[in-house]
Amino acid sequence: MRSFTFLNLLLITIIGCSPIGREIREYREEYKQEFLKDPKSPLKEEDLHNLDFYPPNAKARVTASLKKTPEADPFELPTYSGQTKKYRKWGVATFPWGDTIVTLSLYENLKLVHEPEYEDYLFLPFKDETNSEETYGGGRYLNMSKSDTEDGEITIDFNKCYNPWCAYSDGFNCPIPPRENNLPFEVKAGEKNYKGYTAVGH
Repeated sequence: MRSFTFLNLLLITIIGCSPIGREIREYREEYKQEFLKDPKSPLKEEDLHNLDFYPPNAKARVTASLKKTPEADPFELPTYSGQTKKYRKWGVATFPWGDTIVTLSLYENLKLVHEPEYEDYLFLPFKDETNSEETYGGGRYLNMSKSDTEDGEITIDFNKCYNPWCAYSDGFNCPIPPRENNLPFEVKAGEKNYKGYTAVGH
């Protein structure tokens, strides 16, 4: 058991010093700073040390084949506050995760798509078997970009998945991941449960 723990720690150290480890650490520092820039943010500077993450994991960055869905109809995506937001399925990504072939849908926000700053933005909400245990029960999100697609492929980096603001406080309209994006296994990558005080009613 002791040698197993040592090998795990050694592997984490090696990955942490690798290019992907440095990239993810820098990404997470930028992620934390974004909370301080938004006046509506549920977190203050003194709360940021309560954010918790899995160690960077090279296997959690996958290359998926992508099938666009230009004929998909707009739909109302429910949120945990009871309101809805209008989205459209933009494409379906398919990739192997261990012995499982996975499909995840990517969506575009029809309110944001007409804004130059967000016209390239794609949204990937998902749930997995870590929810309500090691990660937030309401699922986690990934921000993607249409420019990330190349030759029918897209890179999905679960190291960058994050909690919706509902994980920290009530009062936000956080989209509920559609059932088609419920993964039947654990994704031990990205953001974990918030370690500080929350006022979450769901």
